[in-house]
Amino acid sequence: MKEEAFTNKSETQTNMKLILLLVYFAVLIGIGLYCRKNATDVNGFVLGGRSVGPWLTAFAYGTSYFSAVVFVGYAGQFGWKYGISATWAGIGNAIIGSLLAWVVLGRRTRIMTQHLDSATMPQFFGKRFGSPALKIGASVIIFIFLIPYTASLYNGLSRLFGMAFNIDYSVCIIIMAILTAIYVIAGGYMATAINDFIQGIIMLFGIATIIIAVLNSKGGLMAALDGLARVTDESVATTPGVFASFLGPDPLNLMFVVILTSLGTWGLPQMVQKFYAIKDEASIQKGTIISTIFALVVAGGCYFLGGFGRLFSDKLEYTPEGAIVGGYDSIIPTMLSELSPALIALVVILVLSASMSTLSSLVIASSSTLTIDFLKDTFIKNMSEKLQVLYIRILIVVFIAISAVLALIQYKSSVTFIAQLMGVSWGALAGAFLAPFMYSLYSKKVTKASCWVSFIFASVLMVANIFFRSSFPTIMQSPINCGAIAMIAGLIIVPIVSLITPKPDQEMVDSAFACYEKETTVAQKTALGK
Repeated sequence: MKEEAFTNKSETQTNMKLILLLVYFAVLIGIGLYCRKNATDVNGFVLGGRSVGPWLTAFAYGTSYFSAVVFVGYAGQFGWKYGISATWAGIGNAIIGSLLAWVVLGRRTRIMTQHLDSATMPQFFGKRFGSPALKIGASVIIFIFLIPYTASLYNGLSRLFGMAFNIDYSVCIIIMAILTAIYVIAGGYMATAINDFIQGIIMLFGIATIIIAVLNSKGGLMAALDGLARVTDESVATTPGVFASFLGPDPLNLMFVVILTSLGTWGLPQMVQKFYAIKDEASIQKGTIISTIFALVVAGGCYFLGGFGRLFSDKLEYTPEGAIVGGYDSIIPTMLSELSPALIALVVILVLSASMSTLSSLVIASSSTLTIDFLKDTFIKNMSEKLQVLYIRILIVVFIAISAVLALIQYKSSVTFIAQLMGVSWGALAGAFLAPFMYSLYSKKVTKASCWVSFIFASVLMVANIFFRSSFPTIMQSPINCGAIAMIAGLIIVPIVSLITPKPDQEMVDSAFACYEKETTVAQKTALGK
């Protein structure tokens, strides 16, 4: 009788989790179908008609920023390596990756991209410098490096779904791919933005609830910190209490993590494109605050939670050599495995939300770039608006299918090459685009040649890091460090190359910057009159 009661209880809990998931999926698809009317032309499909308010834009920015890669992979890996000091990565994400990104890039990106009538980052480069070749070069880089990044979003879901539902990872990948395709194809950017808002609420509530539950399982915050201070690992550091300290056992490498994961957003196409779509000045001001708070809670919470991973070392499985079975990705799922069924269901929806929101953002960026910047005019002349939207929708299916196949190949055959390529994609994209894009918004002296040098340097450096990693200096053998160095190098390369290469056409540059000189009338509460 007891066994039968236990089985019935287990089935009821599983059914409750499945019902929650089905309701969640129904809401996503319903919003996609509702937003069809906003996705009839390129401007509507890719940018939501440039009329998206502060809450939707801020949440779209934040949910595109943080995926299962951060929650499961990075939080587990960096929390294990750096202890509680890994929280600095989350603080950096909030201050540098959100607050400063909005302040430095937000207004100028919105103004100049509308003035140049550009819907994508490659289109911006093409029109800003009068160079179709630059546009095509940027679109090729995005095409190459966004696909492996997209495939990486499925990582982290396998163990969580197995833990909650005993569902094969392959089924999870296919479900996630199909659902994302349906609502993105139906409603475009506006459907993505609204769904991102809902997914963002789930992420905020989920992170806060899970942190409290995990810490309570170790006796509360102070008891958990005390336990972490007693952890020792002489292979990492001999200092007592180092994993509970302010800067942790390795401040230098932690700094590179902060740079890559924070400054990187300034050059990622799917992130910068959020500024193209924002509605007005008030939306930028509100969005800056909302986005920063969102990042502080979600990213700060993820890394803070990961910092306590070593308290669960007795529950992890190890190889004879002492390595963690399943790698760092198994740490967070292990920490959560003993939570209540309701909390585990919340975790699954949280991670699914984080992954699907980022996936939708990436596939819109990829498909719109390939259509507008590569196929249009280059291969298909006089491409109508209707045909462009059709091609974007077709390519969304193609990108999602390719990323799902890559994720399945990696899962079935444990191909590490794909995983390595995922690790370098962020560094390559941000390293290539960050400096040329930012300087182009502020300086008339940036040259086309400097953009090419930045594009080529970051792409070649990160690809070389895959194949010739052992030949790199020790500090650059980590893809994280190498990506951070690629970004910093770009900030130096662009101004230096601009000084020694032919100056851009003055008339073209003045025309691009004329948008900042236009007079506009605002309410006196915004700016004092003469």
